[in-house]
Order: sequence, then structure tokens, then C-alpha cells
Amino acid sequence: MALPPRLEAALALPFAQAIDFFRRKLNLPTETWLDIWQSAHDRAFVVAGATAADLLADLRGAVDKAISSGTTFEQFRKDFRDIVARRGWTGWTGEGSRAGEAWRTRVIYETNLRTSYAAGRWAQLTDPQLLAVRPYWRYIHNDSVLNPRQHHKRWGDMRLTLPADHPFWRTHYPPNGWGCRCRVTAVRAPREGDATAPPDGWADPGANGTLPGIDRGWAYAPGASVADELRPVIDAKAAALPAPLGDTFRESLRALPAAPPPPGAQR
Repeated sequence: MALPPRLEAALALPFAQAIDFFRRKLNLPTETWLDIWQSAHDRAFVVAGATAADLLADLRGAVDKAISSGTTFEQFRKDFRDIVARRGWTGWTGEGSRAGEAWRTRVIYETNLRTSYAAGRWAQLTDPQLLAVRPYWRYIHNDSVLNPRQHHKRWGDMRLTLPADHPFWRTHYPPNGWGCRCRVTAVRAPREGDATAPPDGWADPGANGTLPGIDRGWAYAPGASVADELRPVIDAKAAALPAPLGDTFRESLRALPAAPPPPGAQR
């Protein structure tokens, strides 16, 4: 199924902060998306099941082109097919059917573009000059979604408007799950009728350990982490790799600049 034209155009719109966020990532071989937990995705490029370095590098190149050059979803899908054929990748989730391929390519494309866009927006929203004049953030639900998540819709309908340094944004800054199209905008102050506190229970994990309205592994703000969060993961991965490759991973991580601190944090 094709993406709505306006959504595809928005996703394909390059901007410097989103490109910079993506290009700071390390290629990391993984079996599943959950091998890397939440904000560690800020520093790692992963495609579940892609464990060969050359395959991962090619997939990263295709995503980089999508973010930096505005590659459309259909163009990305063609690139994906070429890479899979050239590298002989088999056994990937979704393989064997047109619907499966469409689903898998959409997940890779949308997840990387949305999180990169969100991280770029985080960098903009936390700029001290902007915070000085617009210190509040408002949750915006995309009402064009046909089957909205009820929590997300509620946050949008209530016009949830909180200080930029409210802890809610550390776990509920969108996207808040697979395919989430919500966003945040900066405002001067709450308007009359805006909700100025999150709903009761917003920080209480459910029986499955996830927060209300948040998909598993998505309770973080893209772009808000620091490189240290990934170092234990890199060390564990590197221990299972030949020494030169493991050392390269570690050195690459040390060279990464830190992500912006939370709004209001002491520097």
C-alpha cells in the first residue's frame, strides 16, 4: 500500500539535523530490533536479521539516500530489492511475498525517517534561543490516521501542553511506536482549555512492562540520549567479533559527539 502523498513528501523532506543524527550512527549487526534497547537506537543503525557488514552497509546507504536526498518509498523499495539480490540475503522477515516485502520495506523506511526527523526536531526544540521564547511543548496527533491509537488521540484531543523539561517527554516524545505519526510543537504557553498535566497513570508500566500508549522499545525520545548508553552494548558485541573489528566499533563510539542533554539539565 502506497503512503499518502502528503506524508511521503513530509518524510522525504531533508533537513540538516535529521541527516546529522542518522550519520552519527554505527552499523550494528543484530538478530532483532529489540537487541538494541530504546535510546541506544540513537547511536546504532540496525536492520533486524542483517548481520553481514557489507549487507548492513548497503542498507544504510539506501536509508541515508532516503533521508538526505528525499528518496521516495517506492525508490527505496527498489534499492532494497537490488541490495537483497546483490548480497544474497535470504531468510529475512517478510521474504517470499509481495505483501511481506511491502511491509518490511515500509518498516525500515518509515522507522528510520521518522526517528531521524524526530531527533532533528529534538535538536531544534531544545535550542536555548527557542526555549527562551517557547518553553512549552504541545503533543500533536495526526488525525489522518485511520486506526489511531486511543492514548495518542487522547493526548492530542486534550491538547496536552507541558514544560519542555517535563519528564513526560523523555518517554512519550513521538514517535511512540511502529507507524506513529504524532509530533510535538513548541509554544509560548498553554492556551485556555489545554491540558497541563498528563493523564493519571501515564508513567505506570502495565503487566507487559510497557507504558500506556507506548509500543515495546519505544519509551524514549529520539535524539535525547548520550553515547555512553550504547557503550556496554558495543563492548558486548565487540567481544564476539575479531579484535580489529571490535576495536573499530569501540573507537567509532568514542569519537561520537554527545547528544543534546535534556532541557533544563545542568551542563
